Amino acid sequence: MGGSRMDSGRAWDVGATTGRTVGTVRLDAPSPTSDESAAGPAPRSLTYRVIKRCMDVSGALVLGAVFSPVIVIVTVALRRQGGSVLFSHERIGRDGQPFSVYKFRSMVPDAEAVLQDLLASDPKLRLEWRRDHKLRNDPRITRIGRFLRRTSLDELPQLINVLRGEMSLVGPRPVTRSEISKYGRAVCFYLRTKPGITGLWQVSGRNDTDYVRRVAIDRYYAERATVFMDVGILLRTVLVVLGRRGAY
Repeated sequence: MGGSRMDSGRAWDVGATTGRTVGTVRLDAPSPTSDESAAGPAPRSLTYRVIKRCMDVSGALVLGAVFSPVIVIVTVALRRQGGSVLFSHERIGRDGQPFSVYKFRSMVPDAEAVLQDLLASDPKLRLEWRRDHKLRNDPRITRIGRFLRRTSLDELPQLINVLRGEMSLVGPRPVTRSEISKYGRAVCFYLRTKPGITGLWQVSGRNDTDYVRRVAIDRYYAERATVFMDVGILLRTVLVVLGRRGAY
């Protein structure tokens, strides 16, 4: 429906007001200054969407089969370490719909409680977290978890999200509710695009890229995504993972 969604029988124009709602996300960003930035990117062609979905399903099945021995080994290692194998956390997907993203657990149990204690006791860590929503030297990450993150193996369970249609192999990095505000006027571009396991931002520096550039990259992808761009990003992802650039 272009720039609107249905909610209890009513259509809400996502670009008409400040403090508008998309899906279950409350948007308090300033009203865009043009119709184009309010509505987000133009809808992708049916051909592109069909090809992309076929790539997602076939790619997820192939990757799941290829990495099945690794998945078994990681599962056993995490079981022996104690605690849960998978970690799930709410992310905001296309059209503002929340979903649970899956990863192999890379942190200690009760990581959220540990984080709050760290932020309360260390002003520098608190500033870093507010700026990046990440800690470069996060003490909550286990030894196995650090290896999983460096190699991006912690993201293998997201193949489940791809098969469920919540994510794509290629797209913007899925964000939390608290991160949505950082997108400002570009938020509609993010919300019109299915998040991905990898994407243009992920192969352009990953965690070494600041948030302003990340938002610009996500918008660029949302406006210009093509099948050829997606294939190129997938190929570049292999080089980035092997080089472990920007991963922590």
